[in-house]
Amino acid sequence: MRDDIIAERKRKLALLRERGIDPYPAVSHRTHTLASLIAAFDTCEQSGETVTVAGRSMSIRGQGGLSFVDLYDGTGRFQAVFKQDELSAEQFALFGEVVDQGDILEVSGTLFTTKRGQQSVLVKEWRMLTKSLRPLPDEWYGIKDEDERYRKRYLDILLNADRKVMFEKRSHFWRTIRDFMYARDFIEVETPVLENVTGGAEARPFVTHHHALDIDVYLRISAGELWQKKLMVAGMSKTFEIGRIFRNEGMSYEHAQDYTQLEFYEAYADFSHGRRTIVDLYRTIAQEVFGTTRFTIRGMEVDLVHEWEMIDFCTIIHERYGIDPLTVTREAVHRTLAEHDISFSPDETDIGRGVDLLWKQIRKSVAGPAFLIGVPVYLEPLAKRDPARLEVVERFQVILAGTEMGKGFSELNDPDDQRERFLAQQALRDAGDEEAQMADMDFVEALEYGMPPTFGFGVSERLFSFLMDVSIREAQLFPLMRPNPFRLQAGAGTFELNANDVNTPANNKNNDTPPR
Repeated sequence: MRDDIIAERKRKLALLRERGIDPYPAVSHRTHTLASLIAAFDTCEQSGETVTVAGRSMSIRGQGGLSFVDLYDGTGRFQAVFKQDELSAEQFALFGEVVDQGDILEVSGTLFTTKRGQQSVLVKEWRMLTKSLRPLPDEWYGIKDEDERYRKRYLDILLNADRKVMFEKRSHFWRTIRDFMYARDFIEVETPVLENVTGGAEARPFVTHHHALDIDVYLRISAGELWQKKLMVAGMSKTFEIGRIFRNEGMSYEHAQDYTQLEFYEAYADFSHGRRTIVDLYRTIAQEVFGTTRFTIRGMEVDLVHEWEMIDFCTIIHERYGIDPLTVTREAVHRTLAEHDISFSPDETDIGRGVDLLWKQIRKSVAGPAFLIGVPVYLEPLAKRDPARLEVVERFQVILAGTEMGKGFSELNDPDDQRERFLAQQALRDAGDEEAQMADMDFVEALEYGMPPTFGFGVSERLFSFLMDVSIREAQLFPLMRPNPFRLQAGAGTFELNANDVNTPANNKNNDTPPR
């Protein structure tokens, strides 16, 4: 049936061309968007002026000498009325012969109000701006299959007003963050996406080949953390970047492989100062973008205006599991995980990963807003030690609705300490841990020139998706999808593929490293 419909529309396309009509003209002569026309309706109706508007025909009703078309141009919807005695015989006949739902039309005419009170334009002339060759899904039912919605997001947004509103809010979300940073005298910077050494997080990178230099390089896993700290060495005391980062890991409700992240750095500040900034930032986002500080996220009630709880990592692990993360052995961690039926790989789970798994079980029940503090040094190779407790670092994580929603710390600026931690991480990589950080000795050299005390923070678009209470993929315009397994189309050709060509095993190991 669909092939028959497409064939019929192609016949109409050919008919337009046979009559010397361009079905895809380059220019529209509209005088108003539909939103501006609605706003100016009374004035334009009273003046009797001719207006020209354009939009996609979302529905066509009527028959004989009268048709009603609902136009949509992305700003609003408006009714166009085609009457046989208001158009030339040729134009009215052509309308009936070639126009389908989904076509993009330009109409000119005068405004009036129907007997049913519907604001409308009485069409005097019309033009085809784009002939649609495929029928739109039914507006009422839309596209129900999730994969299909993601693959054809353009239809999902066209047919679902709530989806469009969400992506407008997403734009507002990042604009609000930018305005917040600019208002506090931060400088926006851009740092490399292709790197010789990845840094700033524990994550498996994507690898690609740079042909001009004939070297393998990595897609970055953080929004320029080590680069921005080099800028602190350079005397640029407040910088931020909002950019795309890439992690070659698993997919889940809150994990994607490529996503947008904010990172900012402020010299002569520490994580205590940073906590106040972050509370202010999150409350500003909530009010400016959503108009409230109260959210229901994954069934949890969260109010950002409440006092933010402080949770000490070592204390809560000891209270729940009876072990001290600062002195526990690997064997004791494995035993505790097994006793509480927490899945883990004995070969891959060292003390750090083990106690982090224990914390993640606790975290699931924390609605927040809260700050997690007091994590051991072995869990954070880039943060400054707490001078009162040298075994832990001055780091906090924002906890909302059972997950980590941003991370900040007093940045480590002791080059000798940083070198030792890098070497410890590199040893883990050499032993097969692909998520351990690489030793970046160029960064250590920069620290040897001297970096002032600095606070750094990072948060990803996961925050937006949680405040919307949707998955991170739902909140992305075009999430990465596996190709259609057995059929790819390119132009007029259709290519049949073997399943082994495209259906490679997915890596199901989710990276739970918080954005930073």
